[in-house]
Amino acid sequence: MTTASTPSRDKRVFIDKFDPDVFRALARTAQAAGAAASHAGLPVTLVELVNLRVSQINGCAYCLRTHTHAALEAGETAQRLGLLAAWSETDVFTPAERAALALAEATTNLNGSARGAASAAARDALTDEQISAVLWVAISINAFNRVSIMSGHPVKEA
Repeated sequence: MTTASTPSRDKRVFIDKFDPDVFRALARTAQAAGAAASHAGLPVTLVELVNLRVSQINGCAYCLRTHTHAALEAGETAQRLGLLAAWSETDVFTPAERAALALAEATTNLNGSARGAASAAARDALTDEQISAVLWVAISINAFNRVSIMSGHPVKEA
């Protein structure tokens, strides 16, 4: 039996709607991470590549749609977006982008050896301020991926 406070088994709870104050706090964290990235001199396209790569790994369709649009609006190309899943196999990404993508993957997968290698490689391409900003962006989008996936946010055609 389903009551007003008990969702039916075939429906998901949109946690962003059920607890909007928590969701707004998460949104403020993501905005602060974006501001840190901007302050560190990271281009919006790099931030969106991180958002997209993390969302690819997590399989978050809602965030993939959202950040593909944002990346294109920021000037990213369709070719580079198409190659993003295989970024380490191409030469189309800059050393800074490659370092950021490696950090994003290590943050998402939490693999100890990958994390160490990514951190070491990042030192050659990014400043400490930029590394910190990339990590905050990756942490933030990981959280948003989980909100969207667990809520079952629908993906509608744009």
